[in-house]
Amino acid sequence: MIALSEHKLIDSTNYLNKLNFKAEVVILNDVSYERLHNKYLEVKTDKEIASMRDETHEDDIDEDELSLDEFLRTSSDILTSEESAPIIKFVNALFYQAVKKNVSDIHIETNEAKGEVRFRSDGILYKNADMDRRVIDLVISRIKVVSNLDISEKRIPQDGRTQVRIAGENIDVRVSILPTFYGERVVMRILMQGEHIPALVDLGFDRSMVTRFEKVLQSSHGIILVTGPTGSGKTTTLHSFLQYVATPEQNIITVEDPVEYKASNINQIQVNDKVGLTFAAALRSILRQDPDTIMIGEIRDEETAQIAVRAALTGHLVFSTLHTNSAAATLTRLSDMGIEPFLISSSLLGVLAQRLVRKLCSACKQEDETAESYVKEYELPVGTAIYKPLGCAKCGYSGFSGREALGELLIMDDGLRELLKTTTNEIDIRNYSIKAGLRTIPMQLRDVLLAGETSLDEAIRIGLHEAS
Repeated sequence: MIALSEHKLIDSTNYLNKLNFKAEVVILNDVSYERLHNKYLEVKTDKEIASMRDETHEDDIDEDELSLDEFLRTSSDILTSEESAPIIKFVNALFYQAVKKNVSDIHIETNEAKGEVRFRSDGILYKNADMDRRVIDLVISRIKVVSNLDISEKRIPQDGRTQVRIAGENIDVRVSILPTFYGERVVMRILMQGEHIPALVDLGFDRSMVTRFEKVLQSSHGIILVTGPTGSGKTTTLHSFLQYVATPEQNIITVEDPVEYKASNINQIQVNDKVGLTFAAALRSILRQDPDTIMIGEIRDEETAQIAVRAALTGHLVFSTLHTNSAAATLTRLSDMGIEPFLISSSLLGVLAQRLVRKLCSACKQEDETAESYVKEYELPVGTAIYKPLGCAKCGYSGFSGREALGELLIMDDGLRELLKTTTNEIDIRNYSIKAGLRTIPMQLRDVLLAGETSLDEAIRIGLHEAS
């Protein structure tokens, strides 16, 4: 069976007449044809990947024929490469596999005897491939070329950006190269497109939490902060908030480092410290652009914090992030950054501290008998069934399948404002919030663990041991 798009019918039928066998002709519209063609390219690439590693280790690889100019041109789809050198095909396969497996980062590391490629998926790094030293040097050189970096410079760090096209979709990639003792290592972050920004209800929080988000986001001015460690989903949540408030009547400007989600309905500024475009400098200019809503990628210093508070007090809705472990700690951090408590209470709307916890694969999880010895230490009910990952084909032998979002949302209320008049101590703020109904992240982790949705090791990694 041969699938044809209508506008290529004549050329296709002429080609069909040259074949030595009979085939049924099926006419498709352009959209269906493109979808089928991309599926064919994926299957074709999968087969190429199976033989890829053998080709990269062949002794007859000619470095002269591996022209750097041929590597991963941004104007072409990497799945459509008909003839390419083994190194080019290998690098193309890395991007293809990363996107197909929903990988967030690709790590290429150089060790003493060999190199290796690792993928970060669901927040965890795992090995994808081993390579000899000669191959890994070629791979890194090609990544430098496509990222507009200096291939001859191997003594200092370099940062770049590139774009690849896979199955008709453009994928932005942020590239960081760092010299190490045995050679260079590369980390490539797969950046998301605006159409992939999830709605509030799709972030993974429970419905009651989403309802509270919606209530806070109805405010016309004030600061909303999202906190948590790197990789906890802060940027995704912030952009989801932005899309919720975005309307044609809104002037929304963001300053980010880097721009991780490209959205067509908001104005986005990329921080560039080399030319003096810092968060603080960009914010001062943004305030002269008549914004309604401002998103600051991260409050890193006292100056940025002061400008953000001033923007909130002058009628702007401000979104930003901080690296704190809990919602209560955020108020203490703001105070440590020089923000007076009365300014915190009058400008801050709420703080969301969030985590992403991996969920056990329902097909292969099994009871963890060794975890019983930790029941008393983590104040778990005696006799509780605790599960651990095993690994099967369904979950890629990782034992986990997907992640669940957990969050504690601290809302600024009258009681908290009164408390801030006397103290900004984290413990006092947390105790007040718990009495007011706040469920901390350790409390929620305990619930997820007891429900058999995650393992004890994963819960400890995320923060079960933290005081609650």
